[in-house]
This record gives sequence, C-alpha cells and structure tokens, in this order.
Amino acid sequence: MDSSKQQFRAGEGQAMTEDWLQSAKDTTTGARDNVANTAQTTMDAAQQRKDETASFFQQTGDQMKNMAHGAVDTMKNTIGMNDNSNIKK
Repeated sequence: MDSSKQQFRAGEGQAMTEDWLQSAKDTTTGARDNVANTAQTTMDAAQQRKDETASFFQQTGDQMKNMAHGAVDTMKNTIGMNDNSNIKK
C-alpha cells in the first residue's frame, strides 16, 4: 500500500474517531441536561407539596381553634357565664 492510501485511511480513522467523540460528548451533555431537568421538576413538585401541606395544617389548626372557642362559648352560655349575659342594663 502506498503512503497516500495509508494517509487517507489514517485521516478517515481520525475523522471517525472525532465523530464518535463528538457523539459521546453530545450524548453525555443530553443525559446531564435530562438529569438536571428531572431534578428541578422533582424539587418544584416537593416544594408544591410542602406548601400544600403547610396550608392544610394551617387550615386544620384554625378550624380546631374556632371549634375550641365555640365549645368555650357554649359552656359559658350553658352555665350562664357568657360575657354578653353579664352586661349591666
């Protein structure tokens, strides 16, 4: 084989190697981007669930507080200790 054919094949091999390397880099970059996007989506969903849970507990706490006040008022009314019933006329 003469030297020009060897150089041509060497050039072809180098070009193929560079193509494979670029393909590997592109695949790696794509995979990295997919992982980053998935992580961000997961973090966003977790934050939303955290906010929803906090809101649920806040609402539940408010409801319990209102029920306790209602129970106290009912007891006061029952035993005649309601502040409104003691108002002097």
